[in-house]
Amino acid sequence: MSIELHPPELIFPAEVELAEAAVEADERRYMVSQWRLMGRRFVRNRAALVGGVVIGILYLTALFANFLAPYSVENRFFQYLYAPPQGIHLFHDGRFEPYIYPIKLTIDPTSLRKVYTVDRSRVIPLHFFVHAEPYRLFGLIPTDVHLFGVDDPSAAVLLLGTDRQGRDLLSRILIGSQISLTVGLVGVVLSLIFGTIIGIASGYFGGRLDDLIQRVIELIRSFPTIPLWMGLSAALPPNWPPLLTYFGITVILSFIGWTWLARQLRGKVLALREEEYIHAAEIAGASPFWVITRHLIPATLSHIIVIATLALPNMILAETALSFLGLGIRPPLTSWGVLLQEAQNIETLANYPWLLSPLAFIAVAVLAFNFLGDGLRDASDPYTVS
Repeated sequence: MSIELHPPELIFPAEVELAEAAVEADERRYMVSQWRLMGRRFVRNRAALVGGVVIGILYLTALFANFLAPYSVENRFFQYLYAPPQGIHLFHDGRFEPYIYPIKLTIDPTSLRKVYTVDRSRVIPLHFFVHAEPYRLFGLIPTDVHLFGVDDPSAAVLLLGTDRQGRDLLSRILIGSQISLTVGLVGVVLSLIFGTIIGIASGYFGGRLDDLIQRVIELIRSFPTIPLWMGLSAALPPNWPPLLTYFGITVILSFIGWTWLARQLRGKVLALREEEYIHAAEIAGASPFWVITRHLIPATLSHIIVIATLALPNMILAETALSFLGLGIRPPLTSWGVLLQEAQNIETLANYPWLLSPLAFIAVAVLAFNFLGDGLRDASDPYTVS
């Protein structure tokens, strides 16, 4: 048996340099902290970045909703009942001067239906930072400045049309986002608190406590979701003020949401409690509270963040469904689900399709949260090859 030896001149220096560079890159990669690796991987996910930017815009819009909305949620234009969306024209006589054409109501002589026509004989300028209805910015600062509006009291700017009571739909969607987006946020926070404490305790202590918690979770999850929500919502007193009803809905939404997180954290903690550093802490005399707060919660924090991001769209959809059924947020409060109550019959959908515009905002919010959650889920394990 002969062994062929390659002469030294066949080992190319470029190949050696490339191999050494690859080794150095791997060493640098594993010397970087896990959070920095997660950040790098998340930044490379463009869909997740777009989702994060959209979510940021939505929450900024909700924060400044009263400033962005040209009217209040209860402002009625009785001359514009079921008015269609209006268009904005940006240039007038070659200059940037936004304006709108007024609309007027006419009666179709054949069908006797109300028809809105555009009056192009008159131009109504659109002004920015106008003084109109007073409100409290952030709920604290009294002001009456709105981003845009018209000075003509006989006209109105209705970018998304009006509902059956002549209320501006755009203003109601913007202000309704404050409740629809924050109900999910508050509900997820409550679910995280319950799910984290109960799930980690179940996985770490085990035994009878684990059996009891798991049976309770199975009992809660065995009920159909919609009927359970309907029963819990019907239990709220009808004479409660809107703010207390709002708080009650968040508690109802978090009543079931914590079970999913608790079961997932239990599985992770069952594996983590067998790790050597957990045993070392226990042998050193660390209390269960110390082990949970110093080791188990930080080890599962990335998973908790991902679950929270993916749970938010479910909370938004749940609030929308409850309000649509008349069991959630009630007037005078406004949410996206309350707005969709206007489009509950075929006649409304056929004649006034713009009443479905809140669906577009709901779809954008849910897709953005899902994109962000998928990106965080991939980034939470930066050592896997994607």
